[in-house]
Amino acid sequence: MSKAFFEVFPTLKLDTGLQDLFEQVTVEKVTSTRRKDFLRVYIASDHLIHKEDVFRVEREIGKQFFPNMPIVVKFYERFSLSSQYDAEKLMDAYRESILLELREASPVEYSLFKRADIAFSQDKLLLTLEDTVFGREKGGELARILEKIYNERCAIPVQVELAYKEKAAGRNREEDERRLEIQVAEISARAGFAVQMKGAGLSAGSAGREQTADEPIESAGPGGTKGQPEGAGQASWQGQQSAAGTAASPSSQGNQGFSFPSKKSAGGRDREKGDFKRPLKRSDNPDVIYGRDFEEEAMPIEDIIGEIGEVVIRGRVIRMDKREIKNERTILIYDVTDYTDTMTVKFFVRNEQVKEITDVMKEGVFVKLKGMTAVDKFDHELTIGSLAGIKKIPDFTTSREDRSVRKRVELHCHTKMSDMDGVSEAKDIVKRAYKWGHPAIAITDHGVVQSFPDANHVWEDLWKAEKSRCKDAGEPEPDKQGFFKVIYGVEAYLVDDLHEIATNEKGQNFGADFVVFDIETTGFSPTKNRIIEIGAVKVCGGKIVDRFSTFVDPLVPIPFEIEKLTGITDDMVMGAEQIDVVLPQFLSFCGDCILVAHNAQFDMSFIMENCDRQGISHDFTYVDTVGIARILLPGQKKHTLDAVAKTLGVSLENHHRAVDDAEATAEIFVKLIPMMAREGITTLAQINERGKSSPDIIKKLPTYHTIILAKNNVGRMNLYRLVSESHLTYFSRRPRIPKSLLVKHREGLILGSACEAGELYRALLEKKSDAEIARLVNFYDYLEIQPLGNNHFMIESERTPDITSVDDIKEINRQIVRLGEQFHKPVAATCDVHFLNPEDEIYRRIIMAGQGFPDADNQAPLYLRTTEEMLEEFAYLGSDKAEEVVITNTNLIADMIEVMSPVRPDKCPPVIADSDKQLTDICYNKAHELYGETLPQIVEDRLKKELNSIISNGFAVMYIIAQKLVWKSVEDGYLVGSRGSVGSSFVANMAGITEVNSLSPHYLCPKCHYYDFDSEEVRAYGGGAGCDMPDKACPVCGTPLQKEGFDIPFETFLGFKGDKEPDIDLNFSGEYQSKAHKYTEVIFGSGQTYRAGTIGTLADKTAYGYVKNYYEERGRHKRVCEINRIVSGCTGIRRSTGQHPGGIVVLPVGEDINSFTPVQHPANDMTTDIVTTHFDYHSIDHNLLKLDILGHDDPTMIRMLQDLTGIDPTTIPLDDQGVMSLFQDTSALGITPEQIGGCKLGCLGIPEFGTEFVIQMVIDAKPKCFTDLVRISGLSHGTDVWLGNAQTLIEEGLATISTAICCRDDIMIYLMQQGVEPSLSFTIMESVRKGKGLKDEWIKAMKEQNVPDWYIGSCKKIKYMFPKAHAAAYVMMAWRIAYCKINYPLAYYAAYFSIRASAFSYEIMCQGQAHLERVMAEYKRRSDELSKKEQDTQKDMKIVQEMYARGFDFVPIDIFTAQSRLFQIVGGKLMPSLNSIDGLGEKAADAIVEAAKDGPFLSKDDFRERTKVSKSVIDLMSQLGLLGNIPESNQISIFDLV
Repeated sequence: MSKAFFEVFPTLKLDTGLQDLFEQVTVEKVTSTRRKDFLRVYIASDHLIHKEDVFRVEREIGKQFFPNMPIVVKFYERFSLSSQYDAEKLMDAYRESILLELREASPVEYSLFKRADIAFSQDKLLLTLEDTVFGREKGGELARILEKIYNERCAIPVQVELAYKEKAAGRNREEDERRLEIQVAEISARAGFAVQMKGAGLSAGSAGREQTADEPIESAGPGGTKGQPEGAGQASWQGQQSAAGTAASPSSQGNQGFSFPSKKSAGGRDREKGDFKRPLKRSDNPDVIYGRDFEEEAMPIEDIIGEIGEVVIRGRVIRMDKREIKNERTILIYDVTDYTDTMTVKFFVRNEQVKEITDVMKEGVFVKLKGMTAVDKFDHELTIGSLAGIKKIPDFTTSREDRSVRKRVELHCHTKMSDMDGVSEAKDIVKRAYKWGHPAIAITDHGVVQSFPDANHVWEDLWKAEKSRCKDAGEPEPDKQGFFKVIYGVEAYLVDDLHEIATNEKGQNFGADFVVFDIETTGFSPTKNRIIEIGAVKVCGGKIVDRFSTFVDPLVPIPFEIEKLTGITDDMVMGAEQIDVVLPQFLSFCGDCILVAHNAQFDMSFIMENCDRQGISHDFTYVDTVGIARILLPGQKKHTLDAVAKTLGVSLENHHRAVDDAEATAEIFVKLIPMMAREGITTLAQINERGKSSPDIIKKLPTYHTIILAKNNVGRMNLYRLVSESHLTYFSRRPRIPKSLLVKHREGLILGSACEAGELYRALLEKKSDAEIARLVNFYDYLEIQPLGNNHFMIESERTPDITSVDDIKEINRQIVRLGEQFHKPVAATCDVHFLNPEDEIYRRIIMAGQGFPDADNQAPLYLRTTEEMLEEFAYLGSDKAEEVVITNTNLIADMIEVMSPVRPDKCPPVIADSDKQLTDICYNKAHELYGETLPQIVEDRLKKELNSIISNGFAVMYIIAQKLVWKSVEDGYLVGSRGSVGSSFVANMAGITEVNSLSPHYLCPKCHYYDFDSEEVRAYGGGAGCDMPDKACPVCGTPLQKEGFDIPFETFLGFKGDKEPDIDLNFSGEYQSKAHKYTEVIFGSGQTYRAGTIGTLADKTAYGYVKNYYEERGRHKRVCEINRIVSGCTGIRRSTGQHPGGIVVLPVGEDINSFTPVQHPANDMTTDIVTTHFDYHSIDHNLLKLDILGHDDPTMIRMLQDLTGIDPTTIPLDDQGVMSLFQDTSALGITPEQIGGCKLGCLGIPEFGTEFVIQMVIDAKPKCFTDLVRISGLSHGTDVWLGNAQTLIEEGLATISTAICCRDDIMIYLMQQGVEPSLSFTIMESVRKGKGLKDEWIKAMKEQNVPDWYIGSCKKIKYMFPKAHAAAYVMMAWRIAYCKINYPLAYYAAYFSIRASAFSYEIMCQGQAHLERVMAEYKRRSDELSKKEQDTQKDMKIVQEMYARGFDFVPIDIFTAQSRLFQIVGGKLMPSLNSIDGLGEKAADAIVEAAKDGPFLSKDDFRERTKVSKSVIDLMSQLGLLGNIPESNQISIFDLV
């Protein structure tokens, strides 16, 4: 007895399409073999089920019901088909299924059937096979199979008759012969080469390796490799084991690449001890680096699983580390990969042997080594230790070469800037194309152009190298336009907005007569599919007056999915009139009416296609209600018929029936007409005008891929305009470019039809009409075809049911080629490159898996191919056509394009009228105000020197901009701190840009302008800070003298020639920063300033998680070193964009930003009005001025202190001894170190000096004055300046805090004092501060001037140095805050907790000192386990502990008086802010403050309702007693009244 399919398999999970199909299936019988290894399922259905679907369900049953059992599930189908089927129609519908079934069962019959000719005559099927041995032998069996399918499976009687035809010679015989000749020639050449090498005593393998080892242009891939990831080296293991330069011994062969050690040599301990007694090398072989020589054959690293004893491996060193341990020994750690896997190798050497090994064995070197496998007890990873020997070997990897005489051009290439898609660096792609001899390479990332600058930098290096080569060879300078070029383009997301809402309008209005209609079809292609129903409604004067409804016999079976969607069956349409009768009737019904449909392009394409077939001329005007709905209902997400009907209250009971859909569409249309009238739309022309390029509409239309290439600089600017608009105006999930906008800016651009996601390819897949295909082809300048593997996914995809084999993909490509011939458009073959080499797909696979793509493991071969590889790929087009699409046409397109720079090479500073004069006047006015009518010579000379450099080099405008910004901030009550070396400029000080006076220390009388620069007393403070000088009264008028000057040379800022590009960085208050940004628009005008853009890429930590998760999810263990190797190929991939925290790029008036860079919103946030540069700002900082308007806590904190205390921060003395004592002990705070956890100093919580690291530095350095603090600030901000450098020198007594190198300026000043030439002193300073070390000739010059060795050694260690001016500015701010800490303690703690505390917790810190110290003790006990938040909390607790120790306390939060974000002083105590409550964010705290203004809270429910605070936070507040005694609810209990 039969049962419904899902009664037999009730828990089977299928996708929706298969679920619907198999709900119509019954199971007649289930049987199995005795061994239970083969399950037969006999099914019956009234619908034809394609074999692909059958196979998928078979697999799902096996997978879901028998996951761990080797059972084969086999379906036997029986169909009861409608009488719409006959033998020929069945073959049309079922041929691909027959082919699939034959391919699975018998390749011979499959091949015969695929090439057979089929004809039908009544109940006979004439099968004409090729007359071959197989054809004669297997023809009968094939006929039997077909009869069985027809007669038994489908119940359609057919007799198969066989006939034979002469075998075709092959369309590509000439091409086949040519390819064969080439292959024979290559084999012969290789054979000859091998003989030649043998005669020279070399193996062919080793010679080949020597050839490929020298790759001067192409950079190494990730991890120091040539881009070969997991599995890449496997092919090279076959027949290349001699790559190490040694032959395998018989014994080693017997052990498959490794041997077990004898007892004498087993164990690492004795061997390790021996390492320190014996010499480094014990072999005469010059290739041996360590230990003895050995001859064993290497084994693949991937085969090393567990502690298997002694092994021999070969590989490339990709990472090196060393750690010095006790007893004068060092452990060397190397990661070695052979591209099948990676191993860590560890061994011990004496300290004096380290350099000898590391000089030879470094990253990039290929080695072979022998050692013991063991699990390391520290990192618990399998490693190789107890090494017997290491020796150098040649590079055993292979790289592809392009040996074609004529080279192709790749026109479709993605880099790491294609969002989480491309995985290759632009520079590597460009270098590879150049190395292969390709004349050009195009960069076409998805929707962005952010890789252009990197590609251009590489091109410039290549161009310089080529010019240098020509010069050295005595050749004429090369032609730039004839040199290798980078083509700049984009793979755009194109939106076709050229379809008008009212097509072919002729001046009609919405008072005309309309016919609203709908059709149902057998599919989506007007050329392939048929109409099965037409329903129409006539609307006159806004009312429905007539109806038309009829079925149409399509003469073909209706597919199941259409039957499921519409409810229309074969039985319903059989016997109805055919389309040649129905269409004239429908057109007669329409008359001269305007046609209306929902998604009218679809319905009208079928009507017009059938008119063309019947020779009926047409000139329809038709209106699309989807377009009208998008305009009138912009807030609606979907505008499908059912969604619009629901919104407008229109009934839609039988959706997807033509007559009902037409009726509903008519009612919708009738309701839309008055809505349009209210919008002032009464004519068809007006609705078209409203629909043009509406961003809201564009954002909802489908996107198609299109390649846009820039021909010249006009095209480059137009390309940037398109990219800008796509991000600023039309971004929705992706940056969209409307066709109308593209047409407007098409000059200088070349358009290509792109990949399978392009609209032309989509139209061919969907069998669009010839007219539509022609329209699309005519839009493009060239058409694109791609390798078959790129689109192989379509064979399995449900979205492309017509693509069932590789032949179908070939046919699409052939169609495109024919279209190119028909419309005279060049057809170009491209790779759609997403990674450089075939093996690099692992990186993209991991990235896609990390994003949740289910098909991530099925990577298409999207790698950069050689010319030969592409010719082979397209050989099915014939050799001439293949050469045309691969070589001729790609070069033709490349030749249309000029060599250009994607970034303008010229500098375009902004212009401010009379900026030179303004700056000069400001400076001299201030100087005279300070120093009197007659300026000191040193002041006069310094001003002249600086102003001359600044003005002559065009830098005055930068000073004036900074001056305006700082003066505005100070005017509004916020101090500004300078950053960088701008404080080295006295002009900057006189202009009010910086507080740092860079002149030498001096006294200055504010009253009579007396000054002293030259007395012996003053000169003694040279190089230091004037504030350290003793207090002194003016000898002229008795007024206390001001103490000025920090002695910083101007050259630090602008160089000795005064032409170094100035970088004026300013620290504004964080809460004022946005106002400063806005003020730049006041200075330069609206639209002339942009935020400096940044590009966020995949970081190491995130990439590590992707790689680790990928292998863990697939149950595969990978060693950390192998994960790290793969991680290196995944990092740097673009994830998002952002903005520099304070960078403002200024566009000069009259310039177009798109001539420099496109622009966009940060992170494509369409809700913000901030606009950033599309390029990373570093790419254009040589073109446009970038202002650094940074936000900082110090000015904010000083402003709050000023508000709380009323003190002017600029009047705080910089020589206060109480402040200085904070950096020596805790006495100024009135507490002892024991009260604050043993901290010896009082500088906790002081900017620059409050961290444990700097506190220890202060303790070690023992500062005595302000100058020492400046030097300590320089040390703390440098890299390798203190630890292992100045700290050691001070401990050893070689230097003091006054003589050690602390700031970059120290180097130049000291060297000049020693007698080193000034410009060389500056050059040395610049090199050292950037971590570039010292050249030999510099060391010689320094020693000639008696510079001590310790000083030279210190310079060599430094990686980065802080400028003195920056340190001085920071310390001045910190000093003022420290002054308040002593003299206004509650104000200080209120400001600190409000602004600097990052994890203040009311619950932990405000419940009394005893509670706090219990928590601190608990944190200290588990210090190694603290989370990042707990570590921040611990830092804040130390400041709270100090506050308690000084006798200050908190008052409980009063929810009616507390502020949301700021602490308050209340009755000699501190009231914390509301956001100090755990879980209560700033917005929630703001909401409480606002709600409290409306009066008392009646209950907790009332509090929750008015503040929107979560229940958990309310419970915590109640527990802390912050809500008082308010009840839970507003409801009154009867007992409350008793």
